[in-house]
Amino acid sequence: MKRVGILVGREQTFPESIINSINERGGGEVVAEMIKIGGIRMDEEKRYDVIIDRISHEVPYYRATLKRFALEGTYIINNPFWWSADDKFFNFSLASKLGVAIPKTVLLPQESYIKDITSESLRNLEFPIDWEGIVGYVGFPAFLKPFDGGGWKNVSKIWSLEELWHEYNQSGTLCMTLQEGIEYDQFVRCYCVGKEKVLIMPYDPSKPYLSGMQYVNVDDYLSPELHARVEKDVKTICEALGYDLNTVEFAIKDGIPYAIDFMNPAPDAELASVGEANHKWIVEAMTDFIFKKLAEGFEAPAYRWSAMLNPAPKTEAKAKTVKAKKTETKATKTKKAGNAE
Repeated sequence: MKRVGILVGREQTFPESIINSINERGGGEVVAEMIKIGGIRMDEEKRYDVIIDRISHEVPYYRATLKRFALEGTYIINNPFWWSADDKFFNFSLASKLGVAIPKTVLLPQESYIKDITSESLRNLEFPIDWEGIVGYVGFPAFLKPFDGGGWKNVSKIWSLEELWHEYNQSGTLCMTLQEGIEYDQFVRCYCVGKEKVLIMPYDPSKPYLSGMQYVNVDDYLSPELHARVEKDVKTICEALGYDLNTVEFAIKDGIPYAIDFMNPAPDAELASVGEANHKWIVEAMTDFIFKKLAEGFEAPAYRWSAMLNPAPKTEAKAKTVKAKKTETKATKTKKAGNAE
């Protein structure tokens, strides 16, 4: 029997729906349940084949537990090692190198620091910051937001240098980015499951977060060409980062989809928020993915962006192909000679 564990926070409908979906399809051969854990021993035995993680980014104990479970061969959705190391500024830089349109973005030094960090600790920092140069590059409007945050927390829309200084001075120890504000014509949020299945959802970020009003139903919202480009960019990003479950947001201006947020490995999937159709899609897509991988076997997680940024030279690949063909030809000749004898 295969076991799937769900690690959750305050959400209600998605955990219940995914557990029911897996159990109905599993017929007793695959069982899904809510995880219950207390003190975790360093020699803990394997409990689950797969764990869907929805909350460890907020609870360090959960994150450390998932890393321990991974040592026993449990497949974690999403990889807790990479999720811990990842940040949104790196993602912006990576996606830009991969050909995805990204708004101009600058990583800023923190406004303040933890206790015992003194001026001597910061001798490598440029001071004062070249604010004029930064805003000259990014422009206005712009968004000041944490380099690894989520849920639209601590995000401010900036229209002037004075506003930037004011908001930056309130950011405390958070490390922030300043990003070009795209005055979009259209906006979409996209589910991506297994780095293959994509659902493009019309989205209104001006509505209150988790209000149920952000996801809107509009037929043929994107042109076929724009739909294809958005889907391709979503797959490119999620394949490079290695996330099995993610959402990617695009602000679309003059036919160009700018990816503005795509580090969401525990995306909103609540029925009241995303709507019945979107909720049903993500539950079915995740169930399909888990059963497919349980049948095929999960590969060990890999950081795919490294290979994508440093592909093998074509000459080397060509040489390997030629060598393989020569080996095959030689084996064929030997076989024929043996048959002749």
